[in-house]
Amino acid sequence: MDFTLSDEQTMFADTARTLFANSCTPDHWRKMMESGVVRDDARWASIVETGLTLVLLPENAGGIGLAESDFALIAQEAGYVALPEPLVESAGVAAPMLAALAPDHAVLADPLATIAIAHPANPYVANADSAAAILLERDGEAYLATPDQVTLVAQASIDPFRRLFKVEWNRENATPLGPKDGAGADWDLALDRAALFNAAMGIGLAQRAVDMAVDYAKERQQFGKPIGSYQAVKHHLASAQVAIEFAKPVVAAAAAEIGHRDMQARARVSHAKLVALEAADKAARASIQVHGAMGYSWEVDVHLFLKRALALTQTWGTPAFHRARIAARMFTQPMGPDQTFARETENA
Repeated sequence: MDFTLSDEQTMFADTARTLFANSCTPDHWRKMMESGVVRDDARWASIVETGLTLVLLPENAGGIGLAESDFALIAQEAGYVALPEPLVESAGVAAPMLAALAPDHAVLADPLATIAIAHPANPYVANADSAAAILLERDGEAYLATPDQVTLVAQASIDPFRRLFKVEWNRENATPLGPKDGAGADWDLALDRAALFNAAMGIGLAQRAVDMAVDYAKERQQFGKPIGSYQAVKHHLASAQVAIEFAKPVVAAAAAEIGHRDMQARARVSHAKLVALEAADKAARASIQVHGAMGYSWEVDVHLFLKRALALTQTWGTPAFHRARIAARMFTQPMGPDQTFARETENA
C-alpha cells in the first residue's frame, strides 16, 4: 500500500497547518476559556475561506468531492492544535451525510454554518448549542432540526471545548430527510468516518504532546544541565514517539480502505482508532510526567491534550466496541500472512 502524499494532499495539509498555527495557540484557548466561548468566529471564517470545510462535500452540494484520505490530513493538523471548533464532526461527518440525503439543503448553502450529529453510537451530542442544525436519528431514519426545535440538556465534559448535550426531541418538530434514490441515511459510514478522523486527530494530539515535552526538556535545568539529557526522560519520550510512528500507517491504511465498506475496512478503522488514541494517551501522560507536578496544573497546556484524547477515546465507539469489530474480522475471516491484510472478498 503506497502512502505517498500527492501534491494536492500536501497542499491541503500545509494550508491547514499554517492556518491553525497562526490562529490556534494556547493563548487563544485561554482567552476563549476566560470568555466562556467555544468557537472563535474569526478563525472559523478563515477555515471556511480556505476551503477546508468543502473537502468531503460532493460537487453537487458545492464541495470539492475529495476522499477520506484527504480529510484525515486536515483532522491530524486539527488535533495538533486541539482545535476547539467542530471542524471534524461538522465538515467530516455531518455535512457529507446531509449532502447525501439533501444536497440542496439551505444549511449546506451557508458556508459558516456548522452541523451537529446525534448518532446512535453516542449518548450525547457535541457542540449542539452552537450548530445551525442537528442531524437526528430514529428507527434508522434521519431528521434535521435546529437547536431551538429541540431541548438541549447540558452534560459534564472533560474537554472544555467539547460541550456535550442530551438532545430531547420529537418527530413533529423535526424535518424528515427521506430516502434519496431509494437509499436512506448511512449511519454506519458516519460512524466509520468519525472514528477514522478521531484517530487522525489522535496522531496530531500525540505529536503535539511529545513536541511540547521535548521543548520543555531542552529548557528545564536540573543539576546543572537540561533534563532532556537524562536517559529516563529520553526513553519516556522515545516510547511515546514509537507509539505515534506505529499508529501513523494504521491510520493511513484505514483512510485508504474505508471506501470498501466491508468487514476488512471496518476492522482497519477500529484498529486505527484504538492505536492512535492509545498513542495520544501515552504521549500526553509522558509529557505531563516530563513537566513534573506542574504538568497537572492549568498553567501548563499539555493537560488539554490529555483531556481531548480521553474525550475522543470514548466517543464514536468505545474501545470495547472497536475491539469487538476487530475480533469479528479475526474470528470469522481467514488469517495468515497472505490474508490478514488482504481483502477478504478476494482471499476468503
